[in-house]
Amino acid sequence: MRQVVLDTETTGLSVADGHRVIELACVELINRQASGRHWHYYFDPERDIDEGAQAVHGLSRERLEGEPKFADLAADFLDFVGDAEVLIHNAAFDLGFLKAELTRVGLPELTRQCQVTDTLLLARALHPGKRNSLDALCERYGISNAHRSLHGALLDARLLADVYLAMTRGQESLEISLGLDARGQASVAEQGQWPLANLKQIKLTAFQQTTHEAYHAAMEKDARGPSLWRRLSQPASAQE
Repeated sequence: MRQVVLDTETTGLSVADGHRVIELACVELINRQASGRHWHYYFDPERDIDEGAQAVHGLSRERLEGEPKFADLAADFLDFVGDAEVLIHNAAFDLGFLKAELTRVGLPELTRQCQVTDTLLLARALHPGKRNSLDALCERYGISNAHRSLHGALLDARLLADVYLAMTRGQESLEISLGLDARGQASVAEQGQWPLANLKQIKLTAFQQTTHEAYHAAMEKDARGPSLWRRLSQPASAQE
């Protein structure tokens, strides 16, 4: 399984105002392991950079003079991504800028050749009501970002890769207790009493169902067996 974690930096927030991509990074994962390969370039945007954006990433127009134009490397970028699953945090933002850049040089948008997973939507599904910025997720999963004084596409893509793997790697984040209760008895879940009394059931959207299945599939692959949720949700006859 090949995945590519992608991040961009831009001259401003709105692609509709003609803002451009000035940094693009892709980090490769093979079978949920960093392969060591990445694709990373800075670009001359041929326009000014908003002060607010420059304060975030620290890249000035003077710094980017002499860097290649996006058009020079657009085809190479698409070749690197190939048909991998692409992981992006707040994908709509990056995809909007990439679509504009690729359209300028007559190339198809990224989603024509690969599936894109928005890790922000995944994080919101796993942690509803909580902050799910990259910094917040690094803190939640114990991933050090102390070296991140400014945003940078390659640094952020590497951090996002670590966050994604932590979000999807196993059963430690399940909120169903696997231990003993306050009286030292096996939990209700372990005793096989399911569903739990008064358990609130929520009808999932199509996206939530897909995310739920993908999450459990990733856990089961790592654990080499069915997750607790899967075991409990199956009829007893199906487990025999």
